[in-house]
Amino acid sequence: MTNNEGYIKYVSLYEKSDVIEALGWEELNAARQKCFMLGLVGVYSNGIGYGNLSIRYKDEEFLITGTSTGSKPALTCEDYSLVRSFNMSRNSVVCTGPAQASSESMTHGAIYRARHGVNCVIHIHSKKIYDSMIRDNYPATPKEAAFGTSEIALAIEKCAENIGKDEGQIVLAGHDEGIIAYGENTERALELIMELYIKYGG
Repeated sequence: MTNNEGYIKYVSLYEKSDVIEALGWEELNAARQKCFMLGLVGVYSNGIGYGNLSIRYKDEEFLITGTSTGSKPALTCEDYSLVRSFNMSRNSVVCTGPAQASSESMTHGAIYRARHGVNCVIHIHSKKIYDSMIRDNYPATPKEAAFGTSEIALAIEKCAENIGKDEGQIVLAGHDEGIIAYGENTERALELIMELYIKYGG
């Protein structure tokens, strides 16, 4: 884990607003709490948070855990942000809500854009799962596609297109310990995370 990971690298156009009412928020929050309990979402000893979850709001808008929330065992609706739009080539995000959007927002947006049937994206960290997925040749982004860049977002979009289904598991080869699972709903996305956790250990 490098020192610059966990920080927002994109251009963020953020407008603070009231809580966004989103169908399925409670289920997403429960999934996030389970990931936290397993150590798949949290904060490193240096204070940098890792892991985030999102659900599609409508079209390419999505609700995502806010930045700097990794240390919290349980989140409230005040800890989420709505991404209104994003531009992968310019590495920019427009978001609103009580919290600013996570530093991984662009990668979530890439999947929602690539697969219109996807309604939940979960990004976790686990060295054991990460190393095992690379060894077993899971779909992966290039090593040169670094965290928080437009390159990794574009690479994830390509991976999702190549997988060709509204669910999948991707290892982020250029983002140490980073793994993404996505599905048609929160339950399925979490099942795909748990498959990896049971298969390889956390």
